[in-house]
Amino acid sequence: MFNKLKSAFSSLAKAIEDAVTQRELNESDVEEILSEFENQLIEYDVALDTTEALINELRGRLIGVKVPRFGDVGSHVKVLIRDSLMNLLSNIPDVDFMDFIGKVSKRPIVLLFLGPNGYGKTTTIAKLTNLLLKRGMRVVWAAADTYRAGAVEQLEGHAARLGVRVIKHPYGSDPASVAYDAIEHAKARGIDVVMVDTAGRMHTDRNLMEELRKVHRVSSPDASILIVDALMGNDAVEVARTYSRYIPIDFIIVTKVDAYAKGGVILTLLYELKKPIIFLGTGQGYDDLSKFSKVNFINALLEAD
Repeated sequence: MFNKLKSAFSSLAKAIEDAVTQRELNESDVEEILSEFENQLIEYDVALDTTEALINELRGRLIGVKVPRFGDVGSHVKVLIRDSLMNLLSNIPDVDFMDFIGKVSKRPIVLLFLGPNGYGKTTTIAKLTNLLLKRGMRVVWAAADTYRAGAVEQLEGHAARLGVRVIKHPYGSDPASVAYDAIEHAKARGIDVVMVDTAGRMHTDRNLMEELRKVHRVSSPDASILIVDALMGNDAVEVARTYSRYIPIDFIIVTKVDAYAKGGVILTLLYELKKPIIFLGTGQGYDDLSKFSKVNFINALLEAD
């Protein structure tokens, strides 16, 4: 995963190493090195604001840098780049989703899922449910997408395979009432988790956003989880920004990462939304969900090919 972004960081490290072994880096050296790197970042889906912030972070660390008298120059350079990335993303915590679930004492735990159609929201709900079922938790789903034809049936198909119940109302019903009924159903039966699937029309639909705001208010979720399609690149980041203006986003899950070589959208989401990514979707199977760690992501970008 992220092979293109990884190659950009590899090229940067090599350029710094080659330059710094000859002399102390001056401003001209650094600008030459960073100019090519900046172009690569933008090409690989790192948004302009994120790119500029990282370039500034690196510039401040590189000007005047010298070769250590002893030790591995390559390792020294990688530490410098790693520290720049860590500082850039310093205010974004790593969150273990199962630890989060374990710390919520109330029942039911309510999880609200957001994101446009086609981003993999329903499949992601199924994947997380599979994870929770394996931990012995009971789950019910709320079919709060009451407008898109086939939305309930799609949810029911996954539910049948996993053995969970779907609370639904007729198409055209108030989505917030579906979420409310699912929560009441869970309370009455001692069910651990309610997962609320919401409508996914485009973020430019203001009526939809107001509707989602109402669902959020009625359901009072313990976490609102935004589903982001990596293949949408910077368009996905703009979608995420819009959702976050209407609804407080707690966590992000990025889907279709197995088909996404660029990698930049991950870096952009972390920097721009300042919210933790908890999982990456890596396929269509229910087990194709990879736990995300900011630290591991940064380390992976600096691994040797």
